[in-house]
Amino acid sequence: MKPPLIDRYRDLLPVDAGTPVVSLGEGDTPLVPLTRLSERLGVRLFAKVEGMNPTASFKDRGMTLAVSKAVEDGAEAVICASTGNTSASAAAYAARAGLSAAVVIPEGRIAAGKLAQALMHGARVLALEGGFDEALAVVRELVERHPIALVNSLNPYRLEGQKTGAFEVCDALGDAPDALCIPVGNAGNVTAYWLGFRAYREAERSRALPRLYGFQAAGAAPLVLGARVERPETVATAIRIGNPARGAEALAAMRESGGAVEAVSDEEILDAYRLLAAAEGVFCEPASAASVAGAIRRAEAGGFERGAVVVCVLTGHGLKDPDTAIAASADVVRLPASVEAAEEALLG
Repeated sequence: MKPPLIDRYRDLLPVDAGTPVVSLGEGDTPLVPLTRLSERLGVRLFAKVEGMNPTASFKDRGMTLAVSKAVEDGAEAVICASTGNTSASAAAYAARAGLSAAVVIPEGRIAAGKLAQALMHGARVLALEGGFDEALAVVRELVERHPIALVNSLNPYRLEGQKTGAFEVCDALGDAPDALCIPVGNAGNVTAYWLGFRAYREAERSRALPRLYGFQAAGAAPLVLGARVERPETVATAIRIGNPARGAEALAAMRESGGAVEAVSDEEILDAYRLLAAAEGVFCEPASAASVAGAIRRAEAGGFERGAVVVCVLTGHGLKDPDTAIAASADVVRLPASVEAAEEALLG
């Protein structure tokens, strides 16, 4: 197994020699050049493919540190509210550490792949009526009443771990990109990337800072609207959040970087989702494609200088949400078992 993420960046993380390291080999995910899209848009476009983490999402970066610190503090159990990816990661890292895990999800509003992961890793899964915001409110009250470690992005160690994504982008490119495009749900990840880029420049491991562009789904865009969304709706379930816990910090990060937060429609998200898979060979979950949808729109509107280096963070693997993938694709062609039938179907 590759070295734990915590060990690779130990000098820039809040750990010491006594911190136990709970690892599944997270991080070191590929930065993939999107060649066809780069030619079309006139920029150097890259995808940071976080679906290559152990539980197939970026959440593992923060969870390795959050669970390691929970063990260090003597916790016996962890809990989170989740639209899916956090639940899968928390359950896996808790299992690795020998801790109990409970996850609270919005009933009927979590993709099948993510639910399967949480259940298989042995978490106690509670499905509540309502959305993510109601689930998080319940979890916050539970940790006030009981000695359970909260591992949502409200936990500062989650952001400290997730900031390593920015370190890896700088390592791969030799410096920070001109712009970073990122999906925004609970807003912890955009906050974490800004922490990471700033920490790397302060450590003199990079020279520049990127502009941060966050993209919310139009049906779940509280930061764009400037108000809580009571009933968020989008095909991008991972960012179906109406009241981001880290919203204020995310807005401050984007503003400080010279970037912005914008909304993209479900149609734009699904178009980018299909395009990435069919034209670039990169299969991400719909929420991830919000970053690419936003980058395409900005580039086509002249929002980036020609030749600019633009990185899109793809937060989770496409197999997290197989139902959407099948629904968004062409139908399977069913044939009798004969060469002639196959020839007709393939060649006309």
